[in-house]
Amino acid sequence: MANNSAKKANVSVSSESEPQESIERIDEVQNDIDRLNEQCSDEILKVEQKYNKLRSPHFQKRSELIAKIPNFWVTAFVNHPQVSAILSEDDEEVLQSLKKIEVQEFEDIKSGYKINFYFGENQFFENKMIAKEFHLTEAGEPSSKSTEIKWKPGKDLMKRSTSSKGNKRVHQDQQDSFFGWFTDHSDAGADELGEVIKDDIWPNPLQYYLASEVEDEGEEDDDGGEDVDGEENEEDEDGNDCEEA
Repeated sequence: MANNSAKKANVSVSSESEPQESIERIDEVQNDIDRLNEQCSDEILKVEQKYNKLRSPHFQKRSELIAKIPNFWVTAFVNHPQVSAILSEDDEEVLQSLKKIEVQEFEDIKSGYKINFYFGENQFFENKMIAKEFHLTEAGEPSSKSTEIKWKPGKDLMKRSTSSKGNKRVHQDQQDSFFGWFTDHSDAGADELGEVIKDDIWPNPLQYYLASEVEDEGEEDDDGGEDVDGEENEEDEDGNDCEEA
């Protein structure tokens, strides 16, 4: 009886220790995985930094060519579904003087980026360049800041949009002007417009500049297809008449 009790006790101790040992082993393996992930992130960062430098002269050349096309950027913005949704008629008028956009990612990439907008002479503000910057604070929290827009007398689009609402207070999330985005720093970590410009428009703005032309061509093709189908249907009807005759 004593031997049986001792065996049961040993089995019980062994059963309790096995899960703990497995947990410790899993923790060791997970540490190895985490080290590899960190190493991977470091190497990816180096590759991105390398190709950012390689892309830089091509972006510069592209900007020089874009500058030769009137209303390039405003057309690209109007043709982009997310950006066009927040553009007013006044915004479009101002953006006709937008000559150049430049996206600058910080050296370590992860800490943020800056978008520069270069304007020609216009009737709305004095600035030649307006920028919005997204970065991490010392505490690691996302933050943003932007250039103060020096509006000309009576041309402040933000005051126009506010006055158009009368005495009704507008919620902070409701932007009545594209330029309200520059003063909105409420949620820098989830700035949808900034991400759209950086990740969608900036890499290939030409696709949005040409978007309206592509749609027009598609409509022409559809119209042509309808004519052909109509002709085929008429031929089929004529053929059927002959057979019946």
